[in-house]
Amino acid sequence: MSAPIRVTVWGENRHEQLEPEVAARYPDGMHGAVAQGIEAHLGAGVRVRTATLDDPEHGLTEEVLRDTDVLTWWGHAAHGEVSDEVVERVHRHVLDGMGLIVLHSGHWSKIFMKLMGTTCTLRWRAEHDRELVWTIDPTHPIAQGVPHPMIIEEDEMYGEFFDVPAPDETVFLSTFSGGEVFRSGITYRRGFGKIFYFRPGDQEYPTYFHDGVRKVISNAVGWAVTLRPERTTPTLLRYETEDFYRGQGYGGALNDDARAAAAEAGL
Repeated sequence: MSAPIRVTVWGENRHEQLEPEVAARYPDGMHGAVAQGIEAHLGAGVRVRTATLDDPEHGLTEEVLRDTDVLTWWGHAAHGEVSDEVVERVHRHVLDGMGLIVLHSGHWSKIFMKLMGTTCTLRWRAEHDRELVWTIDPTHPIAQGVPHPMIIEEDEMYGEFFDVPAPDETVFLSTFSGGEVFRSGITYRRGFGKIFYFRPGDQEYPTYFHDGVRKVISNAVGWAVTLRPERTTPTLLRYETEDFYRGQGYGGALNDDARAAAAEAGL
């Protein structure tokens, strides 16, 4: 892209407000650390804004989302406080072509569960495990420049079974001190939008200052951009034989007479 990628970094920002140790670990918030990492790696190639749960409309207004190429999402303690209206809005923009990067406990966010259509549950343990992030697909754009394995000295453990649909691509697999494995970097496409889920990043650890983690998220920002002339929803249209370009709007399965009869009957 010739123009900077427009990135909105969304963070719940609850732990930082309520837990002094998290505030000390992330003085600019976890969302601030994620934003700083993206800017450090991509520089003038991005324009980054942040938004949080307590902002009006969670900072995700129609205007903000229209001005966002890629949205990153971190949530944990307050998934239920996210407005269903905002979730519907974000969902529509993903289908229209906005990229979405879901981080760590965002696996249980309303938006990720809606896009996946599953429970998105997993096994977990918070016991200062060492995590090794293994690159499964070294040719993938998100894996470029990432150590193999990437070592995270302390982080929360996530383990299989991870109840998500089979990914389009598995980029990373994590192993932990207890022997668990987890699909820690996976991609999906929904509508015109590209989605990347990345596991590392519990609030109890300074994971978002880890340069390898920052590199993955920054690579994912570049990958998740949908290159289309405009953001549109995939639409069902009727095309006449040999007319490949001028689709006609679809009014429904009933013909005009049947629809008129249904209207008269109050159906």
